[in-house]
Amino acid sequence: MPDNSIEKDRFLHLIQRRKKGRLKVYIGMIAGVGKTYRMLQEAHQLLEAGVDIRIGLIETHDREETQALVQGIPQIPLKKVFYKGRELEEMDPDAIILSRPDVVLVDELAHTNIPGSKNGKRWQDVEELLDYGINVITAFNVQHLQSMTDRVANISGIEIRETIPDRILNDADEVVNIDLPAEDLIKRLKEGKIYKGERVERALDNFFQPEKILQLRDLALRKVASQVEKKIESSLPVKGRMQLERFMACISTNYESGKHIIRKTARVADYYHAEWFVIYVKTPREDVFKIDLRTQRKLLNNMQMARELGGQVIILREDNISGAIFHKAVELKITNIVMGKPHFSLWRQLRGKNYFDKLLKYLLDTEIDVIIVF
Repeated sequence: MPDNSIEKDRFLHLIQRRKKGRLKVYIGMIAGVGKTYRMLQEAHQLLEAGVDIRIGLIETHDREETQALVQGIPQIPLKKVFYKGRELEEMDPDAIILSRPDVVLVDELAHTNIPGSKNGKRWQDVEELLDYGINVITAFNVQHLQSMTDRVANISGIEIRETIPDRILNDADEVVNIDLPAEDLIKRLKEGKIYKGERVERALDNFFQPEKILQLRDLALRKVASQVEKKIESSLPVKGRMQLERFMACISTNYESGKHIIRKTARVADYYHAEWFVIYVKTPREDVFKIDLRTQRKLLNNMQMARELGGQVIILREDNISGAIFHKAVELKITNIVMGKPHFSLWRQLRGKNYFDKLLKYLLDTEIDVIIVF
Protein backbone atom coordinates (compact mmCIF):
# COMPACT_ATOMS: atom_id res chain seq x y z
CA MET A 1 0.00 0.00 0.00
CA PRO A 2 1.24 3.54 -0.77
CA ASP A 3 2.23 5.85 2.08
CA ASN A 4 -0.84 7.87 3.10
CA SER A 5 1.23 11.04 3.69
CA ILE A 6 2.60 10.84 0.13
CA GLU A 7 -0.97 10.51 -1.23
CA LYS A 8 -2.01 13.56 0.83
CA ASP A 9 0.92 15.67 -0.40
CA ARG A 10 0.30 14.77 -4.04
CA PHE A 11 -3.41 15.58 -3.92
CA LEU A 12 -2.74 18.77 -1.92
CA HIS A 13 -0.37 19.91 -4.67
CA LEU A 14 -3.02 19.24 -7.32
CA ILE A 15 -5.80 21.20 -5.61
CA GLN A 16 -3.52 24.14 -4.93
CA ARG A 17 -2.21 24.24 -8.51
CA ARG A 18 -5.48 24.64 -10.37
CA LYS A 19 -8.87 26.20 -9.62
CA LYS A 20 -10.90 23.69 -11.61
CA GLY A 21 -12.26 20.87 -9.49
CA ARG A 22 -10.01 17.82 -9.19
CA LEU A 23 -11.23 14.29 -8.63
CA LYS A 24 -9.57 11.62 -6.56
CA VAL A 25 -11.01 8.10 -6.53
CA TYR A 26 -10.50 5.28 -4.05
CA ILE A 27 -11.50 2.08 -5.82
CA GLY A 28 -11.82 -1.36 -4.26
CA MET A 29 -12.62 -4.89 -5.32
CA ILE A 30 -15.44 -5.34 -2.79
CA ALA A 31 -17.14 -3.82 0.26
CA GLY A 32 -15.10 -3.69 3.47
CA VAL A 33 -11.58 -3.29 2.03
CA GLY A 34 -11.20 0.13 3.66
CA LYS A 35 -12.01 2.74 0.99
CA THR A 36 -14.05 5.00 3.27
CA TYR A 37 -11.56 4.53 6.10
CA ARG A 38 -8.70 5.69 3.88
CA MET A 39 -10.72 8.65 2.61
CA LEU A 40 -11.29 9.80 6.18
CA GLN A 41 -7.64 9.29 7.09
CA GLU A 42 -6.66 11.54 4.19
CA ALA A 43 -9.28 14.09 5.25
CA HIS A 44 -7.67 14.42 8.68
CA GLN A 45 -4.26 14.90 7.08
CA LEU A 46 -5.59 17.61 4.76
CA LEU A 47 -7.27 19.33 7.72
CA GLU A 48 -3.92 19.42 9.50
CA ALA A 49 -2.44 21.01 6.37
CA GLY A 50 -5.00 23.82 6.58
CA VAL A 51 -7.28 22.64 3.78
CA ASP A 52 -11.00 23.41 4.08
CA ILE A 53 -12.27 19.86 3.68
CA ARG A 54 -15.77 18.74 4.60
CA ILE A 55 -17.97 15.69 4.44
CA GLY A 56 -20.66 15.84 1.77
CA LEU A 57 -21.77 12.29 2.54
CA ILE A 58 -20.09 9.37 4.26
CA GLU A 59 -21.57 5.88 4.69
CA THR A 60 -20.04 4.26 7.77
CA HIS A 61 -22.32 1.18 7.63
CA ASP A 62 -22.09 1.21 11.46
CA ARG A 63 -18.42 0.21 11.32
CA GLU A 64 -16.89 1.42 14.59
CA GLU A 65 -13.42 2.15 13.17
CA THR A 66 -14.92 4.24 10.40
CA GLN A 67 -17.36 6.07 12.67
CA ALA A 68 -14.48 7.10 14.94
CA LEU A 69 -12.68 8.77 12.03
CA VAL A 70 -15.74 10.88 11.12
CA GLN A 71 -15.27 12.83 14.35
CA GLY A 72 -13.52 16.15 13.87
CA ILE A 73 -14.27 16.54 10.15
CA PRO A 74 -16.82 19.31 9.39
CA GLN A 75 -19.99 18.00 7.76
CA ILE A 76 -22.35 19.72 5.37
CA PRO A 77 -25.95 18.99 6.48
CA LEU A 78 -27.84 16.46 4.42
CA LYS A 79 -31.00 17.42 2.58
CA LYS A 80 -34.31 16.01 3.81
CA VAL A 81 -36.44 14.48 1.06
CA PHE A 82 -39.98 13.16 1.49
CA TYR A 83 -40.65 10.01 -0.50
CA LYS A 84 -43.66 7.69 -0.19
CA GLY A 85 -44.66 9.24 3.12
CA ARG A 86 -41.21 8.92 4.67
CA GLU A 87 -38.59 11.52 5.47
CA LEU A 88 -35.25 10.44 4.02
CA GLU A 89 -31.85 12.11 3.82
CA GLU A 90 -29.73 12.69 0.75
CA MET A 91 -26.53 14.57 -0.04
CA ASP A 92 -27.20 18.25 -0.75
CA PRO A 93 -25.08 19.43 -3.73
CA ASP A 94 -26.58 22.95 -3.57
CA ALA A 95 -25.50 23.34 0.06
CA ILE A 96 -22.00 22.14 -0.87
CA ILE A 97 -21.79 24.63 -3.73
CA LEU A 98 -22.91 27.47 -1.43
CA SER A 99 -20.35 26.43 1.20
CA ARG A 100 -17.58 26.18 -1.44
CA PRO A 101 -15.11 24.02 0.54
CA ASP A 102 -11.70 23.30 -0.98
CA VAL A 103 -12.42 19.57 -0.90
CA VAL A 104 -15.54 17.51 -0.21
CA LEU A 105 -15.81 13.79 0.60
CA VAL A 106 -18.51 11.92 -1.28
CA ASP A 107 -18.95 8.22 -0.54
CA GLU A 108 -20.83 5.44 -2.42
CA LEU A 109 -20.56 7.10 -5.83
CA ALA A 110 -22.83 4.55 -7.58
CA HIS A 111 -25.79 5.42 -5.33
CA THR A 112 -29.12 6.22 -6.98
CA ASN A 113 -30.60 9.35 -5.48
CA ILE A 114 -34.10 9.47 -4.03
CA PRO A 115 -36.69 10.44 -6.69
CA GLY A 116 -37.17 14.19 -6.55
CA SER A 117 -33.48 14.88 -5.95
CA LYS A 118 -31.65 17.42 -8.11
CA ASN A 119 -29.76 14.69 -10.00
CA GLY A 120 -30.71 11.08 -10.56
CA LYS A 121 -27.32 9.64 -9.55
CA ARG A 122 -24.65 10.64 -7.05
CA TRP A 123 -21.95 10.61 -9.72
CA GLN A 124 -23.95 13.34 -11.46
CA ASP A 125 -23.84 15.35 -8.22
CA VAL A 126 -20.06 14.96 -8.22
CA GLU A 127 -19.75 16.10 -11.84
CA GLU A 128 -21.71 19.23 -10.90
CA LEU A 129 -19.44 19.92 -7.92
CA LEU A 130 -16.36 19.57 -10.13
CA ASP A 131 -17.87 22.02 -12.63
CA TYR A 132 -18.15 24.53 -9.79
CA GLY A 133 -14.45 24.15 -9.02
CA ILE A 134 -14.90 22.02 -5.89
CA ASN A 135 -12.37 19.21 -5.47
CA VAL A 136 -13.86 15.82 -4.67
CA ILE A 137 -12.54 12.66 -3.03
CA THR A 138 -14.83 9.71 -3.64
CA ALA A 139 -14.98 5.90 -3.50
CA PHE A 140 -16.67 2.94 -5.14
CA ASN A 141 -16.18 -0.75 -5.93
CA VAL A 142 -15.07 -2.04 -9.33
CA GLN A 143 -18.35 -3.94 -9.88
CA HIS A 144 -20.18 -0.64 -10.27
CA LEU A 145 -18.27 0.39 -13.40
CA GLN A 146 -20.66 0.16 -16.32
CA SER A 147 -18.27 -1.83 -18.52
CA MET A 148 -17.68 -4.40 -15.77
CA THR A 149 -21.23 -5.31 -14.78
CA ASP A 150 -21.59 -8.32 -17.08
CA ARG A 151 -18.20 -9.67 -15.99
CA VAL A 152 -19.14 -9.23 -12.34
CA ALA A 153 -22.48 -10.95 -12.98
CA ASN A 154 -20.59 -13.93 -14.46
CA ILE A 155 -18.33 -14.06 -11.40
CA SER A 156 -20.94 -13.55 -8.69
CA GLY A 157 -24.25 -14.52 -10.28
CA ILE A 158 -25.59 -11.13 -9.12
CA GLU A 159 -26.85 -8.42 -11.47
CA ILE A 160 -25.41 -5.01 -10.58
CA ARG A 161 -28.10 -2.36 -10.95
CA GLU A 162 -26.31 0.75 -9.70
CA THR A 163 -23.58 1.72 -12.16
CA ILE A 164 -21.05 4.48 -12.86
CA PRO A 165 -19.87 5.56 -16.33
CA ASP A 166 -16.27 4.48 -16.90
CA ARG A 167 -15.40 8.05 -17.85
CA ILE A 168 -15.59 9.00 -14.15
CA LEU A 169 -12.59 6.75 -13.48
CA ASN A 170 -10.86 7.60 -16.75
CA ASP A 171 -11.10 11.35 -16.08
CA ALA A 172 -10.00 11.14 -12.43
CA ASP A 173 -6.86 13.07 -11.55
CA GLU A 174 -5.80 10.42 -9.04
CA VAL A 175 -6.85 6.79 -8.57
CA VAL A 176 -5.90 4.70 -5.53
CA ASN A 177 -6.65 0.99 -5.48
CA ILE A 178 -7.43 -0.28 -1.98
CA ASP A 179 -6.35 -3.89 -1.83
CA LEU A 180 -6.69 -6.56 0.86
CA PRO A 181 -5.94 -10.32 0.75
CA ALA A 182 -9.04 -12.50 0.53
CA GLU A 183 -8.20 -14.26 3.81
CA ASP A 184 -7.98 -10.95 5.71
CA LEU A 185 -11.20 -9.72 4.16
CA ILE A 186 -13.16 -12.85 5.11
CA LYS A 187 -11.69 -12.69 8.62
CA ARG A 188 -12.88 -9.08 8.98
CA LEU A 189 -16.32 -10.14 7.77
CA LYS A 190 -16.61 -13.00 10.28
CA GLU A 191 -15.48 -10.68 13.09
CA GLY A 192 -18.41 -8.40 12.30
CA LYS A 193 -16.22 -5.53 11.10
CA ILE A 194 -17.95 -5.24 7.71
CA TYR A 195 -21.56 -6.36 8.25
CA LYS A 196 -23.63 -7.36 11.26
CA GLY A 197 -26.02 -10.23 11.98
CA GLU A 198 -27.66 -12.05 9.10
CA ARG A 199 -25.81 -9.97 6.51
CA VAL A 200 -22.58 -11.80 7.36
CA GLU A 201 -23.93 -15.19 6.24
CA ARG A 202 -25.53 -13.71 3.14
CA ALA A 203 -22.23 -12.07 2.20
CA LEU A 204 -20.34 -15.36 2.69
CA ASP A 205 -22.81 -17.05 0.34
CA ASN A 206 -22.42 -14.36 -2.32
CA PHE A 207 -19.44 -12.07 -2.98
CA PHE A 208 -17.27 -13.08 -0.03
CA GLN A 209 -15.90 -16.36 -1.35
CA PRO A 210 -12.12 -16.68 -1.91
CA GLU A 211 -12.32 -17.46 -5.63
CA LYS A 212 -14.81 -14.66 -6.32
CA ILE A 213 -12.77 -12.17 -4.29
CA LEU A 214 -9.64 -13.06 -6.26
CA GLN A 215 -11.44 -12.56 -9.57
CA LEU A 216 -12.86 -9.22 -8.43
CA ARG A 217 -9.42 -8.24 -7.17
CA ASP A 218 -7.96 -9.03 -10.59
CA LEU A 219 -10.61 -6.84 -12.27
CA ALA A 220 -9.82 -3.92 -9.97
CA LEU A 221 -6.05 -4.21 -10.42
CA ARG A 222 -6.31 -4.48 -14.19
CA LYS A 223 -8.70 -1.54 -14.42
CA VAL A 224 -6.48 0.72 -12.33
CA ALA A 225 -3.34 -0.39 -14.20
CA SER A 226 -5.04 0.39 -17.51
CA GLN A 227 -6.05 3.83 -16.23
CA VAL A 228 -2.48 4.59 -15.16
CA GLU A 229 -1.10 3.44 -18.52
CA LYS A 230 -3.61 5.67 -20.30
CA LYS A 231 -2.48 8.70 -18.27
CA ILE A 232 1.17 7.95 -19.10
CA GLU A 233 0.38 7.37 -22.78
CA SER A 234 -1.56 10.65 -23.08
CA SER A 235 1.36 12.57 -21.59
CA LEU A 236 3.82 11.29 -24.22
CA PRO A 237 4.59 13.19 -27.45
CA VAL A 238 2.49 11.92 -30.36
CA LYS A 239 5.54 10.22 -31.92
CA GLY A 240 6.16 8.24 -28.73
CA ARG A 241 2.66 6.81 -28.49
CA MET A 242 1.51 3.35 -29.49
CA GLN A 243 -0.11 2.92 -32.88
CA LEU A 244 -3.71 3.98 -32.38
CA GLU A 245 -6.51 1.46 -32.66
CA ARG A 246 -10.08 2.58 -33.38
CA PHE A 247 -13.09 0.39 -32.68
CA MET A 248 -16.62 0.38 -34.05
CA ALA A 249 -19.42 -1.56 -32.34
CA CYS A 250 -22.33 -2.57 -34.57
CA ILE A 251 -25.72 -2.81 -32.83
CA SER A 252 -29.30 -3.44 -33.84
CA THR A 253 -32.62 -3.25 -32.01
CA ASN A 254 -31.66 -6.48 -30.16
CA TYR A 255 -31.28 -5.05 -26.64
CA GLU A 256 -29.36 -7.86 -24.90
CA SER A 257 -26.97 -8.41 -27.79
CA GLY A 258 -26.39 -4.68 -28.17
CA LYS A 259 -25.68 -4.24 -24.48
CA HIS A 260 -23.14 -7.07 -24.54
CA ILE A 261 -21.42 -5.75 -27.71
CA ILE A 262 -21.16 -2.21 -26.29
CA ARG A 263 -19.62 -3.34 -22.99
CA LYS A 264 -17.15 -5.63 -24.77
CA THR A 265 -16.09 -2.83 -27.11
CA ALA A 266 -15.72 -0.40 -24.21
CA ARG A 267 -13.43 -2.83 -22.36
CA VAL A 268 -11.25 -3.58 -25.38
CA ALA A 269 -11.02 0.10 -26.36
CA ASP A 270 -10.10 0.97 -22.79
CA TYR A 271 -7.33 -1.64 -22.85
CA TYR A 272 -5.87 -0.10 -26.02
CA HIS A 273 -6.59 3.46 -24.85
CA ALA A 274 -8.52 3.78 -28.09
CA GLU A 275 -11.30 5.93 -29.48
CA TRP A 276 -14.47 3.95 -30.18
CA PHE A 277 -17.84 4.33 -31.86
CA VAL A 278 -21.23 2.65 -31.84
CA ILE A 279 -23.08 2.47 -35.13
CA TYR A 280 -26.76 1.70 -35.64
CA VAL A 281 -28.02 1.46 -39.22
CA LYS A 282 -31.70 2.30 -39.31
CA THR A 283 -33.43 0.67 -42.26
CA PRO A 284 -36.87 1.63 -43.62
CA ARG A 285 -38.26 -1.44 -41.80
CA GLU A 286 -37.24 0.13 -38.49
CA ASP A 287 -39.07 3.41 -38.85
CA VAL A 288 -40.49 4.71 -35.54
CA PHE A 289 -43.95 3.75 -36.72
CA LYS A 290 -42.87 0.17 -37.45
CA ILE A 291 -41.13 -0.83 -34.20
CA ASP A 292 -42.84 -0.75 -30.81
CA LEU A 293 -42.09 1.84 -28.13
CA ARG A 294 -40.50 -0.72 -25.80
CA THR A 295 -37.95 -1.68 -28.46
CA GLN A 296 -37.24 1.99 -29.22
CA ARG A 297 -36.74 2.75 -25.52
CA LYS A 298 -34.30 -0.14 -25.06
CA LEU A 299 -32.35 0.92 -28.14
CA LEU A 300 -32.07 4.45 -26.73
CA ASN A 301 -30.96 3.00 -23.38
CA ASN A 302 -28.11 1.15 -25.12
CA MET A 303 -27.07 4.32 -26.92
CA GLN A 304 -27.09 6.25 -23.65
CA MET A 305 -24.99 3.53 -22.00
CA ALA A 306 -22.49 3.73 -24.88
CA ARG A 307 -22.14 7.50 -24.39
CA GLU A 308 -21.65 7.05 -20.65
CA LEU A 309 -18.91 4.52 -21.35
CA GLY A 310 -17.13 7.00 -23.59
CA GLY A 311 -18.29 5.87 -27.03
CA GLN A 312 -19.55 8.10 -29.83
CA VAL A 313 -22.93 7.05 -31.22
CA ILE A 314 -23.62 7.19 -34.95
CA ILE A 315 -27.08 6.60 -36.45
CA LEU A 316 -27.31 6.05 -40.21
CA ARG A 317 -30.44 5.72 -42.32
CA GLU A 318 -29.65 3.23 -45.05
CA ASP A 319 -31.14 0.13 -46.60
CA ASN A 320 -27.75 -1.45 -47.31
CA ILE A 321 -26.55 -2.19 -43.74
CA SER A 322 -23.23 -3.81 -44.70
CA GLY A 323 -22.35 -1.03 -47.14
CA ALA A 324 -23.21 1.68 -44.61
CA ILE A 325 -21.01 0.07 -41.94
CA PHE A 326 -18.13 -0.40 -44.36
CA HIS A 327 -18.14 3.16 -45.71
CA LYS A 328 -18.38 4.71 -42.24
CA ALA A 329 -15.57 2.44 -40.97
CA VAL A 330 -13.30 3.59 -43.81
CA GLU A 331 -14.25 7.24 -43.22
CA LEU A 332 -13.43 7.00 -39.50
CA LYS A 333 -10.23 4.97 -40.05
CA ILE A 334 -11.60 2.12 -37.95
CA THR A 335 -9.18 -0.75 -37.28
CA ASN A 336 -11.62 -3.18 -35.62
CA ILE A 337 -15.33 -3.78 -36.14
CA VAL A 338 -17.11 -5.46 -33.21
CA MET A 339 -20.38 -7.28 -33.86
CA GLY A 340 -22.57 -10.06 -32.53
CA LYS A 341 -22.43 -13.67 -33.57
CA PRO A 342 -23.89 -13.97 -37.11
CA HIS A 343 -27.02 -16.10 -37.51
CA PHE A 344 -26.83 -18.05 -40.75
CA SER A 345 -29.89 -19.66 -42.31
CA LEU A 346 -30.77 -20.93 -45.77
CA TRP A 347 -33.74 -18.56 -45.93
CA ARG A 348 -31.56 -15.51 -45.19
CA GLN A 349 -29.03 -16.65 -47.81
CA LEU A 350 -31.75 -17.02 -50.44
CA ARG A 351 -33.16 -13.58 -49.65
CA GLY A 352 -29.71 -12.01 -49.71
CA LYS A 353 -29.98 -10.87 -46.07
CA ASN A 354 -26.68 -12.27 -44.83
CA TYR A 355 -25.20 -8.95 -43.65
CA PHE A 356 -22.13 -10.59 -42.11
CA ASP A 357 -21.11 -12.32 -45.34
CA LYS A 358 -21.62 -9.10 -47.31
CA LEU A 359 -19.58 -7.08 -44.82
CA LEU A 360 -16.68 -9.55 -45.03
CA LYS A 361 -16.66 -9.14 -48.82
CA TYR A 362 -16.50 -5.35 -48.43
CA LEU A 363 -13.59 -5.73 -45.98
CA LEU A 364 -11.66 -8.24 -48.09
CA ASP A 365 -9.03 -5.78 -49.37
CA THR A 366 -8.78 -3.70 -46.19
CA GLU A 367 -6.82 -4.08 -42.95
CA ILE A 368 -9.94 -3.81 -40.80
CA ASP A 369 -10.39 -6.75 -38.42
CA VAL A 370 -13.72 -8.14 -37.24
CA ILE A 371 -14.26 -9.13 -33.59
CA ILE A 372 -17.20 -11.46 -32.97
CA VAL A 373 -18.91 -11.23 -29.56
CA PHE A 374 -20.57 -14.50 -28.54
